[in-house]
Amino acid sequence: MKILVNVTEAATRLEELIELSLRGDEIVICRDERPVAMLTPIARNIDPFHEFLALAEEGRKNVPSGTTSDHSDFYDEHGLPK
Repeated sequence: MKILVNVTEAATRLEELIELSLRGDEIVICRDERPVAMLTPIARNIDPFHEFLALAEEGRKNVPSGTTSDHSDFYDEHGLPK
């Protein structure tokens, strides 16, 4: 969606306009009802899959070595919940 804002309104709502720009909206800043600038996000060269892998790797740093996710500590020798 194309959003037109004047300079003073853009100054007051800059954080909100940045978020709208990141979501794909086209922000046009006007002075005296004439377009003078556009607010656009910087292109990201990171593939979403690689971004996901980076987040997963960051999470692994917080898990102690040798930890498993089988949750065997929640069950007794018969497989029933403790």
